[in-house]
Amino acid sequence: MKTHHAMKTVPEFRNEDEERAFWAAQDSTEYVDWNKGARATFPNLKPTLKTISLRLPESLIAELKMLANKRDVPYQSLLKVYLAERVAMELGSRLPRD
Repeated sequence: MKTHHAMKTVPEFRNEDEERAFWAAQDSTEYVDWNKGARATFPNLKPTLKTISLRLPESLIAELKMLANKRDVPYQSLLKVYLAERVAMELGSRLPRD
């Protein structure tokens, strides 16, 4: 267990490569008091998307398209909403808000 001591000052960096090299070689606990940290939220960031191939029965796709048409949204968007809701329910978590 480390004893409490004064934090070191983070140097100024000329570019991101220099900063990456610095942090790769340093122990951040000498520069940052992680006990005082707070979770950051970035509400305007879009999640990284990955394209997948998914085989579904044609009848299911037709029904999904019908439901999406009633809501005036693309069927793939509606499918993502349905999947996110079910995953959140299974994990017992809240859905992220847009």
